[in-house]
Amino acid sequence: MAGNPRVFRLFSERILNSMRKLAETCDAIAVTTKKLLKTATAAGYLKSRTTDEAAVSAVFLSGRAFPAWEEATLQVGGSLLWRVVAELSGKDEAELTAAYRKHGDLGAVAGQVLPETSRPGLNVLEVADAFRQISMARGPAAKSALVRDLLARATPLEAKYIVKIMTGDLRIGLKESLVEEAIAKAYGGTVSEVQRANMLLGDIGETLRLAVEGKLAEAKIKMRMFHPLGFMLASPIDTAEEGLRYFVEAVVEDKYDGIRAQAHVSGGEVKFFSRTRDEITESFPELPGVLGGLPQTAILDGEIVAWEASGRARPFSILQQRLGRKKVSERMLREIPVAYVVFDVLYASGELLIDRPLRERGGILDELLTTGNIHHGGTETRRNATNSQRKLTFGVEEETAVVNVIRAPVFHASSSEELEELFAAAQARGNEGLMIKDPDSAYTPGKRGKSWLKMKRELATLDVVVTAVEYGHGKRVGVLSDYTFGLWDTDKARLVNIGKAYSGLTDVEIAEMTQWFLEHTIEDQGFRRTVEPKIVLEVAFNNMMKSDRHDSGYALRFPRIVRLRPDKSADEADTIDRVREIFAKQSVNSYSDSRRPLDRA
Repeated sequence: MAGNPRVFRLFSERILNSMRKLAETCDAIAVTTKKLLKTATAAGYLKSRTTDEAAVSAVFLSGRAFPAWEEATLQVGGSLLWRVVAELSGKDEAELTAAYRKHGDLGAVAGQVLPETSRPGLNVLEVADAFRQISMARGPAAKSALVRDLLARATPLEAKYIVKIMTGDLRIGLKESLVEEAIAKAYGGTVSEVQRANMLLGDIGETLRLAVEGKLAEAKIKMRMFHPLGFMLASPIDTAEEGLRYFVEAVVEDKYDGIRAQAHVSGGEVKFFSRTRDEITESFPELPGVLGGLPQTAILDGEIVAWEASGRARPFSILQQRLGRKKVSERMLREIPVAYVVFDVLYASGELLIDRPLRERGGILDELLTTGNIHHGGTETRRNATNSQRKLTFGVEEETAVVNVIRAPVFHASSSEELEELFAAAQARGNEGLMIKDPDSAYTPGKRGKSWLKMKRELATLDVVVTAVEYGHGKRVGVLSDYTFGLWDTDKARLVNIGKAYSGLTDVEIAEMTQWFLEHTIEDQGFRRTVEPKIVLEVAFNNMMKSDRHDSGYALRFPRIVRLRPDKSADEADTIDRVREIFAKQSVNSYSDSRRPLDRA
């Protein structure tokens, strides 16, 4: 190579400009809606790079700065990036705000406002190294200097995607599943083999290296504990009849109003991960000690709920006080005890169990928890399920006992009548509804099919008034699609906000409403606008909680827009009195301390 200047120049250009090539690839992927073309474009880029570059690029194409399993974070906020981009571009606040309103993300703003550079550009390995340095830097000044140096050396197009990766907001329509497909297309192996390897390793870059070497099967051997696997998801259904449409016999469990959590147990160490794959162990310090007694390495799936000594779950609003805390006081541990209700096992005895049917996994889970001296809620037959569960105390053996880890009670049903009976009993216990599962189903991480179904019903709907709107993200950049809404405080004769929703309307409705809101803006705050309070929406929600987040003093859980109500004037919207009424009925009917079944409002 040293004797051939042309070859050396071409090799050097290939290495130096790999970040530019990655950015160009991202641009090409962003402009097409065709999944096959996105995958082919990504595969072509990966195949053209060295293995090291391709491995790093696979992580970047997944929208991450670091592999999923790593605990490393950049800890660089949007305000720091905004200041650096403003400094390097020389643009004033008005110009930056206008660019942000046009594009909807800071990466695209950087690509528009940063000046062209005569420098040759960056290599993806340089960018990865810079990310490591930023991650290890302490304090905003040190991080800011490193970010400034990185973006100053980048071309505007490179900076666009560097910032997008740093904010975790790539927005090119390339989900990690498509990167997995691109790896299979570029290097061989089936898509399912690549997906399985990436799930077990939590590192799409390392998965790519195994694919290059033809060793994807080795991922099973290299599987990482304390890296959360994907969660199997359930599809919603509205009726008991639909609950048995996809399989004849059903395994049935209560649907708890808590947070889904995956527990990893190995060598006495225990960690909990949320459905977003964030570690949440610190928020629940009483749980690891119980599971630490399991005799073998295991991965469990379950729900963390606020728990009463009488043996029932408490409202999510109570559990919410425990979320996100790095230190939980002794008082909070006493006043808001929690339980981990376990309903599945994904790994045990050195074996990945997700391909086994649910009925087998259930048996393994029972044995595992029994040998680990974990309390059982019990398994009942469909003939006596409802009556028996009233006697069960979900693993609590005494009225004053607080049990932290419980095997979810399991029932069986083969008719819609039995499902309705179980549904009514679950709601009487204060739970959301039912989980209805195919006993022959495998555990499919990250997928939502018809093997697991969830049956619940709306608590109520409210007619509310839109008070503020925001520009959306992704395909909704440029339209006002996120609505803050309120209802009437009759005592003070004013609207008080109670929630925010962005789902439920069609693209046509959103476009029409965007035009209306632009013409009826009270205050333009850039990305957000306060608007004339005239548009009425009907919104549904799962439950309601007291909250300081909104000036109504309440917040809705999982609000979504049912429909526009052009037939109603703002004066006809619901009042805070209606909210108090719903909250009171919810508290009494769903979460009463009484043991007797109560009718649901």
